[in-house]
Amino acid sequence: MRIFVHGVPDTPAMWDPLVKELGEAAGEYSAPALPGFVGPPPAGFACTKEAYADWLIGEMEKAGTPVDLVGHDWGALLVVRAAALRPELVRSWAVANALPDKDYEWHRTARIWQTPLLGEAFMAMTSQARLAGALAEAGLPATLARKEASHWTPHMRKAILKLYRSAKNISCEWTHGLDQLPERGLIFWGDDDPYVPVETAERFSSRTGIPLHRNGNTGHWSIVECARELAELLQALWADDHAA
Repeated sequence: MRIFVHGVPDTPAMWDPLVKELGEAAGEYSAPALPGFVGPPPAGFACTKEAYADWLIGEMEKAGTPVDLVGHDWGALLVVRAAALRPELVRSWAVANALPDKDYEWHRTARIWQTPLLGEAFMAMTSQARLAGALAEAGLPATLARKEASHWTPHMRKAILKLYRSAKNISCEWTHGLDQLPERGLIFWGDDDPYVPVETAERFSSRTGIPLHRNGNTGHWSIVECARELAELLQALWADDHAA
């Protein structure tokens, strides 16, 4: 089973280009929506980083056998956290354009979201059309950008604010235990990412020994812009004869 975990402010639709490139190689897979992102979160769900990590571990447990994890943005952070906490549930893992790093400082939009009142005001001023335009400008095809932005609802906005406010100190809280990560992994990165610089990936790769695959002239959504390249890397990672 493969589990594809999206980030912020995305939905499972972001995986469509990659799944198309994978074709039959995608095998049996799941691309669940983060709770609160395409509808109301379950009653009592806190929408904190810990709650989302526990949710992903629950998805992994439901698979019944070790899974192949793929994550982007916040999905990447959740994949690394879940794989470090429960390595026995993981066959392989791959992440793109976000990683836990002690030297990382949150980008401007994240800092706004983390600030009470200012974050709510910023959210209110961001329309679906404005978000769709920003996503398209960042590298998503216009049709996909509009599809993603159609889920920019009060449910998603509230979930994002809670998530980011729970994560102010993630650089300290989620950078321990990385030595428990399974060796079968890869890092995929767009060099021109304005939110998480490639140096973050370089430091993580150096620390863990996990190979880093860089993509020039692409940004935060390199998984869409370079879907074919990522598909080829994932097929090699998933191959039974893969050498860790």
